[in-house]
Amino acid sequence: MLMPELIDGLSRLAAIPSVSAPDFPLKPLEDAYTDVVRLLESAGLDVTELRVEGKRAPVAIGRAAGPAGAPTVLFYTHYDVVPAGDEALWRTPAFTPTERDGQIAGRGVADSKANILAIVGALRVFGGVFPVNVTVIIEGQEEIGSPFDLYPLSHPELFASDAMVIADVGSLRVGAPTLTVALRGSAEVHLEVRTLAGDKHSGQFGGAAPDARIALMHALATLHDEHGDVAVPGLRRERWAGEAYTDEEFRALSETLAGIPLQGTGGLGERIWSGPAITVTGFDAPPTTAPMNAVAAHAKATLNLRVHPRQDAHEAQQALIAHLRAQRPFGIPLTVTAGEAGNGVAVRTEGAAFDAAKAALTSAWGREPVLAAGGGSIPIVLALADGLPDSEQVMFGATDSFAQIHAPNERVLISELRSATLACALFLTEFAARSAQ
Repeated sequence: MLMPELIDGLSRLAAIPSVSAPDFPLKPLEDAYTDVVRLLESAGLDVTELRVEGKRAPVAIGRAAGPAGAPTVLFYTHYDVVPAGDEALWRTPAFTPTERDGQIAGRGVADSKANILAIVGALRVFGGVFPVNVTVIIEGQEEIGSPFDLYPLSHPELFASDAMVIADVGSLRVGAPTLTVALRGSAEVHLEVRTLAGDKHSGQFGGAAPDARIALMHALATLHDEHGDVAVPGLRRERWAGEAYTDEEFRALSETLAGIPLQGTGGLGERIWSGPAITVTGFDAPPTTAPMNAVAAHAKATLNLRVHPRQDAHEAQQALIAHLRAQRPFGIPLTVTAGEAGNGVAVRTEGAAFDAAKAALTSAWGREPVLAAGGGSIPIVLALADGLPDSEQVMFGATDSFAQIHAPNERVLISELRSATLACALFLTEFAARSAQ
């Protein structure tokens, strides 16, 4: 009866439009929090509410005691979701979870409400008698960030544990259990060019008056070589030794058009996980629907830099800034400034928790897990690593790379939810046994 209960619970929770973006109503977040509390209590946990100044949504903290002298395992995930986006692109209503063909579709089912149900289901297996001390922390503002992201640094006692399961990830592909062992860091850089006191008519002045927009484009063109690889000195890139997508899988995931080559050289793992990436995330220019016959006096762009999991993000950011400041397109200097930066994470791939996770995932999925990484970031993970350096982190979950998270028609496979639930339960028993040795 457990799986039908979990499916019903996921459908109920996913029907709540718990969007955390500030221009969305607060009540659905509160409703989702209330449902999360109900679920945790149904699994035998005592739940307390944490309100953090500057954070709209409450944090649910569930705890249960294990045997005397037992280690403590912490589970972390979140109940907030991103907006549905264009509802016309959904095959079924975004907040009407729909079960069909072995899957449940709806916003937030994969990211990350299925992981909540996997944790709850795993705890229900034990009927209130746990092999370890259990802490479950489920927050409601992961998608947009909040002061809670740094809470482990100022309040490490709240997260005290011997092992942490970060359940905000999933498998590389369906049926392939995956331990995520690294997340890239991120940094933002702004660049600006000023050449004239004001825009000038392109017919009168074009060809001699220095065009700020063209100068900026020339500077941006130096960031990659002729193959599309990042060409900025000082950015760490290494061969990825774990599992990665095939080219065909990545083309399908990225929806690369037929006949268009992928960017860069080398293995996909080192291009998207253990190497840098630079993306132009903002560029000021008139839209093509309203062009202006003018030489641009001023131009601005914003860049996002993704950083090797073990390279300091501020160091990488300064390498990019130094490269851009050294550029003088047509002799024109650039003004380059630093934005936000956050380090990546590389977890230990040895120890009792890692071994327990490998054994649990092997039993749950019927095959050994692969090791992969994530190109994005989970804000709180670095703070957990820094604030509790002696606690082992493992990352696995109920979703998979093809789940369409943050996109229309997000879905989770019931088979993956079942395996993740079993893996969470087995992890507790495996970790208890290894800690007792």
